[in-house]
Amino acid sequence: MVLLTGTLSRSQTARRVDGMAGGSGDRDTSDGIPSEARSGVRGEIQTFLTTRRARISPEQAGLPAYGGERRRVSGLRRDEVALLAGISSQYYTKLERGNATGISDSVIDGVARALQLDEAERTHFVDLIRAAGTTRAPRRAAPERVRPTVQRVLDSMIGTPALVLNARLDIVTANQLGFALFSPAYADPVRPANNARFVFLDSHATEFFRDWNKAANDTVAILRAEAGRHPYDRRLSDLIGELSTRSDQFRGRWAAHDVQIHTTGVKLIHHPVVGDLDLPYESFPLAADLSQSLLTYTAEPGSPTQDALTLLANWAAGTTHPSDHENEDRGLDLHAGSGADPTTPEDAGLND
Repeated sequence: MVLLTGTLSRSQTARRVDGMAGGSGDRDTSDGIPSEARSGVRGEIQTFLTTRRARISPEQAGLPAYGGERRRVSGLRRDEVALLAGISSQYYTKLERGNATGISDSVIDGVARALQLDEAERTHFVDLIRAAGTTRAPRRAAPERVRPTVQRVLDSMIGTPALVLNARLDIVTANQLGFALFSPAYADPVRPANNARFVFLDSHATEFFRDWNKAANDTVAILRAEAGRHPYDRRLSDLIGELSTRSDQFRGRWAAHDVQIHTTGVKLIHHPVVGDLDLPYESFPLAADLSQSLLTYTAEPGSPTQDALTLLANWAAGTTHPSDHENEDRGLDLHAGSGADPTTPEDAGLND
């Protein structure tokens, strides 16, 4: 994680996040994008580039080091980044201040190479540049829906927890075992249930995620990448603003400006009903709606985790499925519903 010389306060973070989508009192520019929102994107470019060069020493960049030189910065200076990128110092300084108009692919490649950006970071950099050059205001988001065919695919996956998440980490829908696996997230009455709110605002999350720090870091990195893709998304900025205001843990991680791509891995969970689970996962984007992903969890055959999933399935069969109330036709928007019935393990026959 990038080391910062300081972090933003709750109010500073909330104002910066609010500016990305445009505050209620902003004046629209000629393209329909609030001026404060466009300024917020420029600030994101500045913060991202500043934190990236702060983590790289001259030695790591292959630059000569002089023993008697006193440096005022912990990482690379702007002129050193410009040298490595093959552009003028004035041009890089202009870019780092958020003026990304007309930037060419060769400049992007040069800066990415100089700052040693990985795939996720380079994609985020390009997303921010694209957002800074957006010429029209984005359309208002339509109510989110899950296609009936997708729900049927989920329901056919017997023995495999499966969910559909959107880019804000809302649980859009799931199959029965998926809802059972993440039933603790439904203790919060706010709908849709949201993984980020669960991780940072629910005290039970530190027990549920056996490696909570990794879960927290991954969650912030996913939201940070999404904020680069859609900086004018009001619902996303509201979520980030809430988390920044209510969680010191979130706010510190958000200031680091780290981004990652998560399509596979292993989730370590301690479920309140069946105990420890080691669940390899795969994430698949849904072609008809690239903001949604199908997330599946599997267990090694014959493993304790597979036995625990079998017990969890038995428990889930005796509970009230959240989707019974939220998406009765498997295609309605996800903002209505109620939580699961708190059936005990004994009720489900788990202790027979």
